[in-house]
Amino acid sequence: MTAAPSGLAERAAELRASFDRAFAVPIRSEAAATQDLLAIAVGTEPYAIRLSEVTGLFADRRITPIPGSSTALLGIAGFRGTIVPVYSLPMLLGHSPTQLPRWLVIAAVAPVALAFDQFDGHLRAAAEAILPRQSPEQVRGYALEFVRTESVVRPVLHLPFVVDALGTMDRPQVMSNQE
Repeated sequence: MTAAPSGLAERAAELRASFDRAFAVPIRSEAAATQDLLAIAVGTEPYAIRLSEVTGLFADRRITPIPGSSTALLGIAGFRGTIVPVYSLPMLLGHSPTQLPRWLVIAAVAPVALAFDQFDGHLRAAAEAILPRQSPEQVRGYALEFVRTESVVRPVLHLPFVVDALGTMDRPQVMSNQE
């Protein structure tokens, strides 16, 4: 039996040591803590909604008008076998009513759809880019925080607060085909 050339033995020892070090060193997280948001617009005002507060985003859904005491109630729409009330986000935020909004989000805290004008896209913001409000005057609608992007600062709407505010209105009951 012949001995392996010393260069090959040294290279094998280096590879073995490198392999062992890979398991000894803790895994480094390259990505900083981030938040996923939906960038939207209500009228000409930019806003953001935390993706974790939404169960669905839909475009061009048919909304069936129903009578109700709330002017913000646009009607009802069907989503995955469930009929939910649809409210105008512009009206809830104090903006003037617009034509029937194209986009709808379903809130995660309750089966309620919120209609708005424009979907600008997905944002992934670093945790330090989301800033708390400094004073009550800075709050527009239901925003507790602001997110700073390259081009604009957007209020971050807190959907649980929006849905809680709907509790004071006459909210229709949710109907499901599974019941």
